[in-house]
Amino acid sequence: MRVCLLGVSHWHAAMHLDAVRASGGEISAVWDCDPRSAAVFARSHDVPACAHIEEAFSTTPNLAVVMGSPEDVPGLVLKAVSAGIPIVLEKPAAPTTRGLMEILKAAQERDIFVAVPLPNRFGPAFGAMVALEAEGRLGKIAHCHFRIVNGPPLRYREDGVEWMLDPTIGGGGALRNLGIHGIDAALSLAEGALRIVASSVANRIHDQPVEDHAHVVLCDDAGTLFTVEAGYTFASMAPGGDFEWRIATGNAYIIDRGETAQCATLDDGDVRVLAPEHPSTRYRLFMADTFDRLRSGERPTIGLEDYLAAMKVIDAAYEKAKA
Repeated sequence: MRVCLLGVSHWHAAMHLDAVRASGGEISAVWDCDPRSAAVFARSHDVPACAHIEEAFSTTPNLAVVMGSPEDVPGLVLKAVSAGIPIVLEKPAAPTTRGLMEILKAAQERDIFVAVPLPNRFGPAFGAMVALEAEGRLGKIAHCHFRIVNGPPLRYREDGVEWMLDPTIGGGGALRNLGIHGIDAALSLAEGALRIVASSVANRIHDQPVEDHAHVVLCDDAGTLFTVEAGYTFASMAPGGDFEWRIATGNAYIIDRGETAQCATLDDGDVRVLAPEHPSTRYRLFMADTFDRLRSGERPTIGLEDYLAAMKVIDAAYEKAKA
């Protein structure tokens, strides 16, 4: 698989490059609206840089990873769609849900493959659930908690993406940026519609235009309770922060803390240590799955429809928090 990376000034660009290489692919070209950023990235990772996006498309990529400011991404997506190139669409992709709907419409009109990296769906908690379900040992899901709390928003200034702190561009703060992973997880497990029970969105520590902490409580039609917590309130700039996925079912209790994971099962009284996968390297699992689906002609595991559904829930959570 040949992959071009578009918008390599995005802070996830290096993770996507690592994921491509770990999955057996190669980088055909990199591009950024800032040629200096593209040149620095290219030198750092020994990959070819292109001055114009059309040059990147001329390298005959099988896939384009589209990243960057939400003000620029919709236009980049339309160019990739027009060129007929399958896409991995990094988040945030548009300032508003309406803007994302326009991207979805354009991709659907050309029947373009668009995968969205929400890689915690490939983590050990979800893997354990699939295995238990296949054995008929999972049981009804009772409650789940999905937490991602990273370091202060200053990190985005240091990474040269200050637009992340402008709600008119990024569409929000910790909930939109980090909480979307938990919202997507809840949507993927919910039976029927998700109802927002409570929503708290606030600046608790950092005086920025976007929120630094959010806590959302949701319930589905079966009565399953989901809580999603997202924040920029971890007291360190080091990668990692505070990550925890907890899933309780009738027969299992699964905990994924990134560095460690475990699964307790009631029917056999066992507590098993699961093979961990650090959240940053789950992009490798996402990319490998994307390659497999492109080769087989299947739809992406996580597509634009999933992204749009999560965006709509987050919109509702922001409104609920105002009430």
